[in-house]
Amino acid sequence: MRWKLNSSVYKRMSSKELTTILNQDIENSAKVTSLQENGNPPWNLSLPHICVATLISFLFGYHVSVVNEPLESISLDLGFAGNTLAEGLVVSTCLGGAFVGCLFSGSLADGIGRRRSFQLSALPMIIGTAISASTNRLEGMLLGRFLVGTGMGLGPPVASLYVAEISPSYVRGTYGSFIQIATCLGIIVALFVGIPVKDAAGWWRMCFWIATAPATLLAICMEFCAESPQWLYKRGRIGEAEAEFERLLGASHVKAAMAELTRSDRGEDGDSIKYSELLYGRHFKVVFIGTTLFALQQLSGINAVFYFSSTVFKSAGVPSSLANICVGFSNLSGSIIAMLLMDKLGRRLLLLGSFIGMAVAMGVQAGAASLHHLSSGTIYLSVGGMLLFVLSFSLGAGPVPGLLLPEIFPNRIRAKAMALCMSVHWVINFFVGLLFLQLLEQLGAELLYSIFATVCVVAAIFVRKNVVETKGKTLQEIEVALLQTQ
Repeated sequence: MRWKLNSSVYKRMSSKELTTILNQDIENSAKVTSLQENGNPPWNLSLPHICVATLISFLFGYHVSVVNEPLESISLDLGFAGNTLAEGLVVSTCLGGAFVGCLFSGSLADGIGRRRSFQLSALPMIIGTAISASTNRLEGMLLGRFLVGTGMGLGPPVASLYVAEISPSYVRGTYGSFIQIATCLGIIVALFVGIPVKDAAGWWRMCFWIATAPATLLAICMEFCAESPQWLYKRGRIGEAEAEFERLLGASHVKAAMAELTRSDRGEDGDSIKYSELLYGRHFKVVFIGTTLFALQQLSGINAVFYFSSTVFKSAGVPSSLANICVGFSNLSGSIIAMLLMDKLGRRLLLLGSFIGMAVAMGVQAGAASLHHLSSGTIYLSVGGMLLFVLSFSLGAGPVPGLLLPEIFPNRIRAKAMALCMSVHWVINFFVGLLFLQLLEQLGAELLYSIFATVCVVAAIFVRKNVVETKGKTLQEIEVALLQTQ
């Protein structure tokens, strides 16, 4: 394997520097050849570290859904029953905290490392959950939810980084899908935990206390997990990076992994990047793709479906608790299928098919809404369209962006670029939740669902034109390939 330097680079180098670079190329080529001879690294070495990291995704899903069933009991016990503004704040304060936490996630992940960032994200989730579980006032509940939200905003971007950076390339898609599956499991567990809330007085407090266990487990177990070799290398801690590669890939793959890391890092400025640098220059295109993917994901209407699905199911005579569980299992089923297909079909194909399926499902929803007479056929069409939409989302649009973006972002900008993209996610998530009911009332279901379907079509076109396939490639191979096209 040989790597070529741009002719302008040659002109700026002295003969000594050029000789050094060429010698490094020869050495790196030998190391990568060594990797090919040794075959793929074992998948099981990194698996325990992946499982610990996905606890933050489980917590994310749990806290998103934990107030769904208990909200009525919480409002009665804390004295704000019938106050829709207060009830809305209990839900949306968490989103506000998530936005704040997300803003700092990139700087923290680059400054203190991935492992310490996980532990730091667990701290406000433990404290906030304890405050919410023990409070007797609305103000205490809001403070607790805000603190939990900061952990929710900080943790998931770091999880996407960490999983992408420590996974062997041939199973990175499968391991990346664990994040979505853990989120789905968190949602479902929260729904089941909330079922006794109407029969057991004060059960809502137990719903919160339960969440302290996985958060504590995350903080403790992360102490024994590997640090990201990419982050260590970026900080100049070469020996530690090699040691962590040995833990994650095995001793026979360390030299080749370090050679790949050195190859992608050549020519990069070692200084920390500023957020303003992401908006122009050589990295603008990949950052634009990342932010647009998350924006289209949220504008597709997925969170409107998650937040307000119980209304559609209620019209079909299905209890809200059962409705939420149906949606949760549809989401989980699609995520498991995506996990099995991610490293076979690739990210791009799954993402493209997912958005097309979502467009069709929203078209079915719009068609059902256009039938003004309410019949059993119309109701089942609406329910079927909603479940198809959630299933299609979980096959690609849900899990792929969080996996794909750490893959296409260069090591130098990866943490802050993910933080920027996730910030866009939280802002649009907030406004969709805030405005959906108002838009539904003013525009009508048929037009609103048609707009969501159009967004999904636009997203499919965007993916076809801009998203590259990353299946089976190392992060360094992806980085070098993308830089050569710029």
